[in-house]
Amino acid sequence: MYASLTYFQAFVMGVIQGVTELFPVSSLGHGVLVPALLGWHNLVGTQSVKQSFFLVFLVGLHVGTALGLLFFYRRTWFALFRGLFNQLGRVRDEGAASLWRLNDASINESYRLLVILAIGSVPVGIVGVVLESKLRELFAKPLAAAIFLMVNGLILLLGERLRRTRGRHARFQDVNTLAPSSALGVGSAQILALLAGISRSGVTMVAGLLSGLDHEGAANFSFLLATPVILLAGLYKLPELFGALGSGVRTQTLVGALFAMVTAYVAVRFLTKWFKTKTLTPFAIYCLIAGALCAVRFA
Repeated sequence: MYASLTYFQAFVMGVIQGVTELFPVSSLGHGVLVPALLGWHNLVGTQSVKQSFFLVFLVGLHVGTALGLLFFYRRTWFALFRGLFNQLGRVRDEGAASLWRLNDASINESYRLLVILAIGSVPVGIVGVVLESKLRELFAKPLAAAIFLMVNGLILLLGERLRRTRGRHARFQDVNTLAPSSALGVGSAQILALLAGISRSGVTMVAGLLSGLDHEGAANFSFLLATPVILLAGLYKLPELFGALGSGVRTQTLVGALFAMVTAYVAVRFLTKWFKTKTLTPFAIYCLIAGALCAVRFA
């Protein structure tokens, strides 16, 4: 089937991707639901996952989103890799074992956070390579996405409820002191986001809250954790854009990716301020209402 994607569609989907990837409302779920609601069956109506130029287009949007995140956290990532090079310098004096002594008081703080982020990225990387296509084949349908969007809302509400049980004056830990096992648990939560309707940032924030982070810390850790996963997954599949599936949609993908990059930057800037004082509850309510309405629409 000949690829058919207008620049207006590329603009709309780029903006939606950039916003919903970071807002805890599921970008993949909206990527399934919005075209179906707007009647854009030329995008998702007649193609299988393996033959879908629309999924190739979405890969480009994810790369744009990751670039927006990288730009926002550019100073943080620079510090993290500077910490890595500083730590590598210690190897000459202390041996390779110094790279893994994360609880050592002398460990470089930025290097420790970089390792924690790497640990948290492993589970979804493995599962994504093995199962992502199969999961999309099974569940990337409007009705399934609507149902999982409601599930996402319930997860957010549950996370807030469990956090409140810690008490209003509970002492929260800093992101830099997060244990490797906790980082692995938070990172593993990203696996749920392979289901259309479940938000990557939402489930990782909930996991972060349950690991002892406050909302601001959980949000920042979630966004930092998402950046390499989104970027590497996008770059891994980006060559498909230059193959047969990308024919006729390459410039549209560039347009969509640029808008995704800009809106992702705006979204993360807004959310890092939002979570200084506010919670996940409004996003949970949105997911429940939007999911219920879409479930009725596509039932």
